[in-house]
Amino acid sequence: MTQSLFDNIINTAQDCVFWKDKERRFVGVNKAFLDYYGFDSADVLIGKTDEDMGWHNDPEPFKQDELRVLKGHSTYKVQGKCMIRGEDRDIIASKSPIYDGDEIVGLVGSFVDITDVLRRREDGERMQILYSPAALRKISFFDKLLDDFPLESVLDPLTGTVSRGYMLKFAHSLIVSNTPFTFTIIDLDNFKYINDTYGHHIGDMVLSKVSESLVESLGEKGIVGRFGGDELLIINMKDLEQADKTSFMESIYGEGGVLRKSITIEDHELFITGTSGCATYPYDAEEYDELFTLTDRMLYLGKSKGRNCFNVYDEVVHKDLDIRKIVRKGVYTNMNSLMGQLEKNAGFENRLRAVISLLRDELHISDLYYVGKGRKLHSVIDVLLDEDVSDIDAVMKEDLYADSSLDGIKESAPVLYETLSRHEHSAILIVRIGLNNETDGYLLCAEAGSQRIWQEDECGIMYFVAKTLAAHLRLCDEKIPE
Repeated sequence: MTQSLFDNIINTAQDCVFWKDKERRFVGVNKAFLDYYGFDSADVLIGKTDEDMGWHNDPEPFKQDELRVLKGHSTYKVQGKCMIRGEDRDIIASKSPIYDGDEIVGLVGSFVDITDVLRRREDGERMQILYSPAALRKISFFDKLLDDFPLESVLDPLTGTVSRGYMLKFAHSLIVSNTPFTFTIIDLDNFKYINDTYGHHIGDMVLSKVSESLVESLGEKGIVGRFGGDELLIINMKDLEQADKTSFMESIYGEGGVLRKSITIEDHELFITGTSGCATYPYDAEEYDELFTLTDRMLYLGKSKGRNCFNVYDEVVHKDLDIRKIVRKGVYTNMNSLMGQLEKNAGFENRLRAVISLLRDELHISDLYYVGKGRKLHSVIDVLLDEDVSDIDAVMKEDLYADSSLDGIKESAPVLYETLSRHEHSAILIVRIGLNNETDGYLLCAEAGSQRIWQEDECGIMYFVAKTLAAHLRLCDEKIPE
């Protein structure tokens, strides 16, 4: 067997494969392993042990298991837990010693993730199946695959979409056959909050429902799969042009689509949004790694914009996009810039005009509103706006109020509701301007036709601006215009 053939076999295996030296230090891993942990290269782990990587809450059982293997024993399908991107996952692993003549020089192992299988078994639920064998066999790759493997092994046990390993193999097969396709990653927003607040059972049902809607929306254009956790994949073989890709993405984000909508699960009504990025082979990238990188960059760009949006790669627009600069530009940098602008100017309205540009860029808002003691709504941009919001205090039980719709204020503040509705606003963010128990007024973001979920960093920035303004009102003897 040639080295090239061996590498191809290892890197096309669905199981995560690794090999270590006799000190239990990583020597190499396969592509599935890198994808599972989210690594671009094995360089980050070569020469390190499991303990160095911090993958196990209790590393001792794994260590003892490998020490037995290094004494000549093999293990098969040993169950354990592994920490993946902050989440406990259940795996089953098999390991064997590596010999050089009669001497053991290391070990080789493989594992698969069984978390979703166990969860479904514990919940006593039947596996959701969104693709029938007949539907998958219309595609050559899956037609050949189903000759050798049962349908259940091809599908993700939680969502009923195609599992991660086979989705990636399918993408590779399309590239080998020079078949164009658009690759999309969807990351559900605030999914950890759903799991933490309502439980993993509800989170699983959200994933199942969203997956089902995605499969229906995509139809026979391609295949939906699960990348892992709350990330879903789409391989679309029909929408390849920029306009067609944008139109499809708008359809899953628009009225009656998959995202930006409320779903009811048991007694809970949840508003579901997602952030997506996509790029197309071979027009945007001619190799899988480059295609994945572009798609991931578009996804991250969406997260930097506040989530609840999609980005379709466009070389003219995105070619020189430096994601590293976006990463470095964090909340601290924004607050430092805001502080500088607020201190350079005098007068409440002048201070707001000084920071509106930065706030529009960072919060992706169209305007910034303020309310003084007269409880009239004013705009930084539209200086003629003067609207009654006399019952806004009824909403503000705390310093900050955020909602993706106006439903939460309809009964408690009908005047405010009517004013915002008349301007077709939906998502609102209100922050109290004041120190201690004294209220000077409010800052308000209200977006038309947007059911966005306000992120913690966005709320933090607005809270910082409101408190800074309150301090200046007292220090400089300023007032909020009525």
